[in-house]
Amino acid sequence: MNEEFDEENFEQEGEGLFEHLRITVDKGQTAVRVDKFLTDKVGNATRNKVQQAIENGSIQVNGQNIKTNYKIKPGDVITMHLEADHQPTEVIAEDIALDILYEDDHLLVVNKPAGMVVHPAYGNWTGTLVNGLVYHFNQLPELPGNSGRPGLVHRIDKDTSGLLVIAKSEMAMTHLAKQFFNHTIERTYLALVWGEPTEDQGTVDAHVGRNAKDRKMMDVFPEGEYGKNAITHWKVIQRLRYVSLLQCNLETGRTHQIRAHMKYLNMPLFNDQMYGGDKIRKGTQFSKYKAFVGNCFKTLPRQALHAKSLGFVHPATGEPMQFDTELPADMKEVLDRWQNYVVST
Repeated sequence: MNEEFDEENFEQEGEGLFEHLRITVDKGQTAVRVDKFLTDKVGNATRNKVQQAIENGSIQVNGQNIKTNYKIKPGDVITMHLEADHQPTEVIAEDIALDILYEDDHLLVVNKPAGMVVHPAYGNWTGTLVNGLVYHFNQLPELPGNSGRPGLVHRIDKDTSGLLVIAKSEMAMTHLAKQFFNHTIERTYLALVWGEPTEDQGTVDAHVGRNAKDRKMMDVFPEGEYGKNAITHWKVIQRLRYVSLLQCNLETGRTHQIRAHMKYLNMPLFNDQMYGGDKIRKGTQFSKYKAFVGNCFKTLPRQALHAKSLGFVHPATGEPMQFDTELPADMKEVLDRWQNYVVST
């Protein structure tokens, strides 16, 4: 059950805090699984932690990504980037205003603004959504292995706006985590992307895993040779000549899934700096157009992605719950500008 929770956009925000290790296997070493070898060799490294690091691409042999059942050979060079256990043990409670759309004894639904980190991590120990939750609500539950993330069963990126469900009881957390694991949660995002798809709708079914050179980025592996399965359903809501407004529905919830999948389709999110959307990808070379796009970037200084709606089964009542939000002001203004631009040119 915890697998989906761990994957659900739970990469560290900002610069990661990692232990960088390099091991050259001795000439007399017998063949043994790499996860067992590293668990025995590296202090404070559990087998589960090592296996997760291998799946995330944080452990490589001879510069290549590997499977957990890879058997090491004499002379192999193992490089590791394991997350260090150096974070504070307690979350600081802070009086942060929260946009709560719904609340009862078991859960609440919040509309997170862009720019707010969901939970404390290296470089962002305060000012996060969780800091505010701890202030407003006492004794929020935590899933095993996710210390410092009370109430959380999923997450969205710092610069993505939109809906999150927060558990207020152990029962609710377990039930909601199971729904995420079983992919029965309905999650609809609106994304402004570069380009116009040739089709009106489609599905990206391609694994997503860590970039081998930049640990903060994700790559797409269409053959499934690495990473974890990731499925995004998309359809065009509006075509605006050089950009398009898409609806994206997640079947899985991998780190940066929509951002990576849209880049893979050569339609990166508008102003997504990490995935190349912060440059003019479509359009003319006229200075007027360049100035127009530059002003849109200033109005929307983040990736154009909003978690618009969220649906799940209430853990206590069994009733279907559905929540929806309007586009945030920055995305709406940029969308209006593109609509006016298309009409006037």
